[in-house]
Amino acid sequence: MAKVAFIGLGVMGYPMAGHLKTKGGHEVSVFNRSAEKADRWAAAFGGRAAATPREAAEGADFVFTCVGNDDDVRQVVLGPDGAMAGMKPGATLIDNTTASAELARELDAAARERGLAFLDAPVSGGQAGAENGQLTVMVGGAQGDFDRAEPVISAYARMVGRMGEAGSGQLAKMMNQIAIAGLVQGLSEAMSFGRKAGLDLKTVVGVISKGAAGSWQMDNRHKTMIEQRYDFGFAVEWMRKDLGICLAEARRNGASLPVTALVDQFYAEIEAMGGKRWDTSSLMARLER
Repeated sequence: MAKVAFIGLGVMGYPMAGHLKTKGGHEVSVFNRSAEKADRWAAAFGGRAAATPREAAEGADFVFTCVGNDDDVRQVVLGPDGAMAGMKPGATLIDNTTASAELARELDAAARERGLAFLDAPVSGGQAGAENGQLTVMVGGAQGDFDRAEPVISAYARMVGRMGEAGSGQLAKMMNQIAIAGLVQGLSEAMSFGRKAGLDLKTVVGVISKGAAGSWQMDNRHKTMIEQRYDFGFAVEWMRKDLGICLAEARRNGASLPVTALVDQFYAEIEAMGGKRWDTSSLMARLER
C-alpha cells in the first residue's frame, strides 16, 4: 500500500482515484478545483479531501494529475500551492492528462530539480474504461521510475506500457488519437453510404465486423450511429483539443497529417451544428445533414 494523491476529479479522474483506493488499497488524498466534488469523492471512498494541490501531495509517494490541458496542469503542479511544492523528495508525479510532449519535458526537468520523479501517462479507453478500471496507459519516463509506479497505475488499467523517456507517453497518445480520427471518419462514411444504398446496417456490420474492417469503434458505436444517437463516449470538444496537440507536434517534427487535419475541420463543423458535447462518432451526423 502506498500513500497517493489524486488531483482532478472529472469524468476520468473521479473513478480512477476510486480504483486506487478500492482496488489498489492505497491511502488516497484528493483535490479538485470544485471542492464539492472532492468532498463527495471522500465521502464515497473514504479518502481525504484537501484544500490545495500542495496539501493533497504532502507526504504522498505518488501524486496523480488528470485535468484539462497544459495550462491546467501547470496551475495544479507548479507555484506555491502546486503539488510539487508539497511533494517529499523521491516522490513521483504521474500526469494522466492528455497534454503536449513539450509540457511533459518541462515537468520532468522541474521534478528533477526538486529531487522528484516524473512520468507522463496519458490514458485511452474513455469514461467507460475509467469507470471499469480498464484503461490503456502510455507512459514516458525513466525505466526505474516506471517500474516503481507501474503496480500502482495498474489499479485503474488493463494495460500499462513504457513508451520511452519523458514525453514519449504523450507522443504515443497522439498516435492513438490520429489513428482514431481517420478510423471514425471511415466508419461514418461507410455507415452513411450503406444507409443511402438501402442496406440493413446491422446485418452488414454483423458480417464485416468479423473481417478486415472490424474495429473497437465499429463494435461499440455502430448501434448508436444507426440510431443517430451521439451521447456516448469521448466528446467532440475533447477530441478537437487532442487533435490540436497532434497537429502542433506535427508542425514541430515535420510529420504530414492531411487526414487528421481534415477530420479536425469536420469536427469543427460538428461543433457549429451544436455538437460540441456529442461523441466522436457524430462525424456521421455531418454526412447526413
